[in-house]
Order: sequence, then C-alpha cells, then structure tokens
Amino acid sequence: MTHDVKTALIFGTDVLSAADIPNPGRDAQLLLAHAINTDATRLFLEPARIVSGKNWAKYQQHLNARAQSQPISQIIGGREFWGRWFKVTQDVLDPRPETETLIALALDAGPFKRILDLGCGTGILAITLAAEWGDCEVTAVDISVAALDITAQNADLNGVRNRIKIQHSNWFKDISGRYDLIISNPPYIAKHEMQNLSRDVKNWEPHLALTPGGDGLDAYRAIAKNLRQHLAPNGLGIFEIGFQQGASVSKIFESVGYEATISTDLSDHDRVVTVQS
Repeated sequence: MTHDVKTALIFGTDVLSAADIPNPGRDAQLLLAHAINTDATRLFLEPARIVSGKNWAKYQQHLNARAQSQPISQIIGGREFWGRWFKVTQDVLDPRPETETLIALALDAGPFKRILDLGCGTGILAITLAAEWGDCEVTAVDISVAALDITAQNADLNGVRNRIKIQHSNWFKDISGRYDLIISNPPYIAKHEMQNLSRDVKNWEPHLALTPGGDGLDAYRAIAKNLRQHLAPNGLGIFEIGFQQGASVSKIFESVGYEATISTDLSDHDRVVTVQS
C-alpha cells in the first residue's frame, strides 16, 4: 500500500492526538519532513507526493517515539539555534528558543575576547558566540562528560572546534584565569516543580541539567561565590533564570557586590540576570 504526503499527515496527526501529544499536526509535519528528507514548509506544496515504503517505516518509528513523549529534537537528532544546527541527545538539555535571549544580550554588549560558558550542555552558547565573533577564545565547561562530548561534536559540526577549549569541571572548581564574559544557562528548576514538568522534559531530559534540587537557586549561589576570581574588570556575566526568579537571583549576585539587571525574553517573561564587574 502506498501513502502520499496528505494521507501521511492525517495519519500522523491522529496517532499523536490519540497519545495526547500537544500540537499533533505540527509534530506530524516535522517528523514526516525529516523522514522523507524535505523541508517541513514544502509538505503542503506537495500533498500528492508518494512516501516510499522505507520512508513510511521511518515515519512510523518517529511517530511511535513521539507518542511516548520523546522530544522531536531527540528523534530527528538535533535542533536549530540562532540559525545553526546542533546535535541533541538524551544526555543534554533540549535547546529552548528563549535561551537565544542570552545570545542577543551578549552580542549587543560585545564583542568579548575571552569567554567562559558554564554548564555548556549542547554547547549552543559557546559555539554560537565563537561563530559570531571570529577572534574570541571560548572555554566550555560541564560536569557531564557525555555533555562535553556533544559540545565537541557540535563544535566540529559548526566549524569552531579549534577555538573552543572543552573542560570538565563542576562550575569554577577546575577553572583558572579571568574572562571578559561568563555566560550560563544553569539548572534552575526547584525540586517541587519537577513533578509538574511536561512528559517530554521530565521523562527524557537529564535531570542534572534541569534541577539542582531544593529551591532551584544553588547553581547561582555556587557561581556567585567564585565569580569575583574569574570575571575580569569591566567583564559581564549573563545568566538564564526561571521566569519567577529575577529578584532572588539578583539578590544572590548583589550580596557579593555586583550590580544585577533583569532582562525579559520575547514572551516578556523575566529570563536573564546580567551582572557587571
């Protein structure tokens, strides 16, 4: 039996709807596009295009995985961030669009010569800044060896591996020297909030990258404690926060002598705290 694109999209939407997946039509579109190796926007221009048996089987595998709430980025192997493609696995946090707010703030304030990305995960922050500023030197740090491997692969993929030092460290523990920009998207979800996360996040993403436990603020306390030793004079710190954490995180950095500023994302939620040395 052969299937065309229109039939495949209807089938996929029904499968994902039955599994209570949000936005089933959109997800079916993205998964089908990947299965037949085309751009998702072209599907509606080619409704009669035949989906081969091999590609139909791949599409069904994609749908089955998504029906189990596996994130699309893990299923298709990656996600776009700031116009570049990044590999994504279960070992790293799925990049969020709101994290682009950190890049926008950094680019507005820069360029910076020496950059430190704390808790790099996929490497989206370190790699994007290395690609945008051709003469900067970037150090990407994570406590997860698996995450560091993904950062290295993404640095290769985006042509900046030779300008990124990848280092294993628990925040500043094994870091020396000073940096003009220190940037981080640390785990900030409070322990009691974990149970309310979507199945995509709770069941498929590494909890180490999501929560430090407790009130969700321990990463900021650890960074603030040693920031003075590593942020250069006139340097800038840029840190992603939860949308309700602006005041709490600002107080943590102000308690060690920094001036803190809260910035919002495109949805007008508090998303970033910046500190100036």
